[in-house]
Amino acid sequence: MSAELELPDWASLSGTPDTAMPLFACALLIARDEYPALDVARCDAVLQAHARHLQIEVDAIGPTPLKMQAINRYLFEEAGYAGNHDAYYDPRNSYLNEVIERRLGNPITLAVVQMDVARRLGVALEGISFPGHFLVSLPVGDGMLVMDPFNGGRPLGIEELRSRASPHVDGGPPDDDTLAGLLRPATPRMMLMRMLRNLHGTYAEAEDWARAVRCADRLLSLSRDAPDALRDRGLGYLALGHVTGAREDLRNYVMRYPDAADVDAVREQLVQIGRARDRAH
Repeated sequence: MSAELELPDWASLSGTPDTAMPLFACALLIARDEYPALDVARCDAVLQAHARHLQIEVDAIGPTPLKMQAINRYLFEEAGYAGNHDAYYDPRNSYLNEVIERRLGNPITLAVVQMDVARRLGVALEGISFPGHFLVSLPVGDGMLVMDPFNGGRPLGIEELRSRASPHVDGGPPDDDTLAGLLRPATPRMMLMRMLRNLHGTYAEAEDWARAVRCADRLLSLSRDAPDALRDRGLGYLALGHVTGAREDLRNYVMRYPDAADVDAVREQLVQIGRARDRAH
């Protein structure tokens, strides 16, 4: 299986339905941008080895939550996967090959590892694009078991979830309906876009504009309707001195998203580009 894993082509992804989007392979595709010599087969083989190590134990367990408990115990205690609390914004935390190699990651890449190993063992986890830290959930009866992959896969109760969401929700702790909305499953496309936005933020903060532009461009490969990515690619082009590309992206942003909160600031950027061009001539 490891030797046969193939990564998709970026150009094909905007038309790929969410249900057909291979999360693990696409996460490696993101990593290959930074690591062109990425050993895809090795990454796949490591997770397959994790699943193989767990197979007999998990198969012998009946209740799915207890299967998940065994998976978490192995991944986060024996195999040593952990959240990188000391260097949270290290870009290596967002590249799946580095996470597999170093056993350190951020919430969403650790979730990808957890979800993929569980998938290989017949346990269906879902990602949750929760505000703050990304989470995962396991459907249980009419409810769900919510876990925090950044903190050892620890289960989270409803009051802790409410408390975690409060700083990100207007009006204080979310009511039941609001919380239920925050706990909706994230599609693979949503997860990959969140990974790329994390990377973009890290690179933009460091003024590494070439990599920031690359992330914005990949976001647009995943979804043509990503206003922030169109704007960010244009601003990144501008920072790199690629004025033609910047003008095209920013003009498209203004035309396609006239009600965006920052559209006036983007229009001003276009005015400045025009003035600079006039001075050059």
